[in-house]
Amino acid sequence: MRIEDMVESQIIASVKSEADLDIALKSNVNIVFLLTGNLLSAEHYITRLKEAGKHVFLHLDFIDGLSNSRSTVNFIAEAWKPKGIITTKGSMVKFAKEMGLMTIQRIFLLDRSALYKGIEMVKSCSPDAVEIMPGILPKIVDRLTIELPYPIIAGGLVSELQEVHDALKAGALAVSSGNPAMWNYDL
Repeated sequence: MRIEDMVESQIIASVKSEADLDIALKSNVNIVFLLTGNLLSAEHYITRLKEAGKHVFLHLDFIDGLSNSRSTVNFIAEAWKPKGIITTKGSMVKFAKEMGLMTIQRIFLLDRSALYKGIEMVKSCSPDAVEIMPGILPKIVDRLTIELPYPIIAGGLVSELQEVHDALKAGALAVSSGNPAMWNYDL
């Protein structure tokens, strides 16, 4: 399955707290980026989201107690079984792909140098999709859809529906948002 085939709602819930988890469970989104939890709670959160019919992508960089290692990804793939992972680290993308997980490479576009380094990193690890931060840069979304053969997800600092429309018009597959008020837009 490709990530493009999973997207039903073009808003993706970025869940940053347990309170947000309960909102995401009842929302219109079908993809959830899980950015909260620890070794004791993450499996329970993933199970609840999957039981609600959500595709769960675990953000490795935000789960307390996880290390950046092949064995960590192996454990996640075998024990917790999310749909995939999100990370800023190319090596973790490679490990996750080896374990059969879908992968989303997150890159931060702070300046032109970060843009070029991000493009190089993405090309070297071949994720299933790329999440760019901040997501309010339609010009950059457009450029990356030309430069990279992977779906682009815009995220970060997106707070208005018009910004979502601008990112989608520029070529983004979807927009991730940590704002629960946006999770029920019908897109």
